[in-house]
Amino acid sequence: MAQVTEAQILDALRAVRDPDQDQDIVSLGIVTGLVIKDGNIGFAIEVDPKRGPHLEPMRKAAEDAVDKVPGVLSVTAVLTAHSGGGGKTAPAPQQQAPQKARPQVQSSTGGARELAPGVKAIVAVASGKGGVGKSTTAINLAMALSASGLSVGILDADIYGPSLPRMMGISDKPTSEDGRILIPLEKHGVKCMSIGFLVPEDSPTIWRGPMVMSALEQMLRDVAWGELDVMIVDMPPGTGDAQLTMSQRVPLAGAVIVSTPQDIALLDARKGLNMFRKVDVPVLGIIENMSTFICPHCGGQSDIFGHGGARAEAAALEVDFLGEVPLHMEIRKTSDAGTPIVVSTPDGPHALAYRGIADAVWAKVAPSGDGNRRAAPRIVMN
Repeated sequence: MAQVTEAQILDALRAVRDPDQDQDIVSLGIVTGLVIKDGNIGFAIEVDPKRGPHLEPMRKAAEDAVDKVPGVLSVTAVLTAHSGGGGKTAPAPQQQAPQKARPQVQSSTGGARELAPGVKAIVAVASGKGGVGKSTTAINLAMALSASGLSVGILDADIYGPSLPRMMGISDKPTSEDGRILIPLEKHGVKCMSIGFLVPEDSPTIWRGPMVMSALEQMLRDVAWGELDVMIVDMPPGTGDAQLTMSQRVPLAGAVIVSTPQDIALLDARKGLNMFRKVDVPVLGIIENMSTFICPHCGGQSDIFGHGGARAEAAALEVDFLGEVPLHMEIRKTSDAGTPIVVSTPDGPHALAYRGIADAVWAKVAPSGDGNRRAAPRIVMN
């Protein structure tokens, strides 16, 4: 199959005109973030936000024009807002946005399509800062929930630093039967989706906030998740666009905060907790990761990052303390190898720690007998 080039895509887009300015969108310089990867094309069209609602036909025309280019397998075009005039067309590195999706898809009745409608409970695993082991915790929680007999999915919401492919040992790419809805990859009995499945591992994702938010919605709305008991969302660290999108657009059953015991990590964890509170997402509790170090040679215990800080913080914030996980070499090794410790050593002490936390989380979000989610505890901040 012939390689699709940037020139071919831009030539096709020159046939698409802005109805208000009577010029093609390439000449206007409003085509940005062009992505070309194995025949999958993604790009943004930057417009004044006031014009966005009536430019959906232009966005669709741009998708259709590119779709006719020989060698193109799928196209994603999104409308994003700009702060001024049109900018120079700026192709991005070799990377790809989710396939055949739209930032706002209307149903036949005029309403927005629901995000992940078959998922009974969506739980965000978050942290106030990076480096606390949030992704390792999220993946092992998903494995533990699956081991309990639940149908589970995991969404890697970290667009800029996806880790799910490596930590789950997945190198395949999602497929699509209709060129629009992606089929999630499955490993260890858990359905998985990550932007890392669609871009090279060493390629940076250079996207503005609106494109990140659109990609997250697409990975929920335009992926065939099917019927799941629970979805674990591995959130990016901090309190930025991705966190707000997931908090405001997704029906989260609750959030789990991961922190190490040290004071600086707990300070950032409190910020993350407060963000969820401000957007009315229940906080299910706090996990203390890297709680203590167990020497693999002598079995001695060393509190490298302190110990018990997260438990004390949970008490101060009047939220549940869900459990602690030690800093151990096997947890790191199994994560790097793509075989989470709950899968590789299911009866070991570390796996049992994750399973205990998973049981506590599920007890809070499991649907009640009438089909509704149980109410999670409300956070009261002084």
